Amino acid sequence: MSSTKNHNRTSYPKGKQELYQQMLELPKSYNVVALSKVNKVRATQLMKIRKKFHKEIVIKVIKNRVTQRAFEKISHVHGIDELSSQLEGQCALMFTNISPFKLNLIFDQNKVFLPAKGGDITRIEILIPAGDTGITPGPVLSEFKEANVPTKINQGTIWVSKDTVVAKPGDVISTKLASLLSKLNIKPIEAGIVVNYAIADKLVFAEKDLRIDLDEFKNELSRSHNESIALAVESSYFTQESMRLLLSKAFKHALSLAIESNYLSKETAGFIISISAMKANNLAAQLKNKGYAIS
Repeated sequence: MSSTKNHNRTSYPKGKQELYQQMLELPKSYNVVALSKVNKVRATQLMKIRKKFHKEIVIKVIKNRVTQRAFEKISHVHGIDELSSQLEGQCALMFTNISPFKLNLIFDQNKVFLPAKGGDITRIEILIPAGDTGITPGPVLSEFKEANVPTKINQGTIWVSKDTVVAKPGDVISTKLASLLSKLNIKPIEAGIVVNYAIADKLVFAEKDLRIDLDEFKNELSRSHNESIALAVESSYFTQESMRLLLSKAFKHALSLAIESNYLSKETAGFIISISAMKANNLAAQLKNKGYAIS
């Protein structure tokens, strides 16, 4: 009797057993295992990602201890121990064949902006634009005044007199400012899923490793391309990209040499005649200055 009780106490319910089995199998079935801390992620955002990428990304939000127990049994997936040690708080695990860099970009492109709450820290500059707020005068005027937003009353509503910055990146938003922004339907808090940790192709990636500034990356590629072409031209290295520039450079050098040596050809005749005429005019001017008559 006591043996049965003890067995029931230590065994997982059926639902947890199924999740445990999934945690054993999923890391073996996909190239990438990613972890996201979802403490501040809304369920609707997670559902939207699940629905949009259900064929490409398997997302599981389960008890950390269940996952850790399963991962302890997996020995041939490199980095699984490090990822398991990161399981703290509410986490989502993602199993996919998408590169963790691309995965982070996908999530970045699916971020949303939410209303602010007192105590939130803004990552962007918050501006209240000039114009009609549509709000009737009342106690809310004191909220505008406290936020140093100039206002006027026009045709029965509150108007903001000029564009006003009410918070800068890193500022803590007060409860009163959050209330004012909500009334103005300004949603300054960026929210979304972030890949905090990932393992892929026997490599381990932290969050900072996966953040890519696409514009800067494009600019860097463009700079590298231009510099490599310049180096190829300077060293006379022929490629499909440098061929046209090298031929143009060679033509200019050949033309310059032919003109300098007075070698007449269809391409050089005009230049040589022009240079000769200029030299003759200079000589004539010098002779004239010395008193020689030029007929």
